[in-house]
Amino acid sequence: MTKAELIEEVSTKTELKRRDVSDIVDSVLECVKGALQKGDKVQLIPFGSFEVRKRKAREGRNPKTGEKLMISARTVPAFHPGKDLRDAVQKPVKKK
Repeated sequence: MTKAELIEEVSTKTELKRRDVSDIVDSVLECVKGALQKGDKVQLIPFGSFEVRKRKAREGRNPKTGEKLMISARTVPAFHPGKDLRDAVQKPVKKK
């Protein structure tokens, strides 16, 4: 699902104008991004939570040449799904 498809679906379900829904979605995403930039954790219970994780510097290899290189330390966003989301996407195993 793309952002445009999400906006269309929310617009249909809520009977709000697409432009208004687009502004709301953009605002929510900006708020999440701003909180993560400050180092805060964003919890959307029962959907899941977003947080910033720190990765240590490490040694890597150029896959083309095999040459060793250092990959610097960095921070990356991470998402941890909530129980309801995990359960919703869990597919039952078919028995033979």
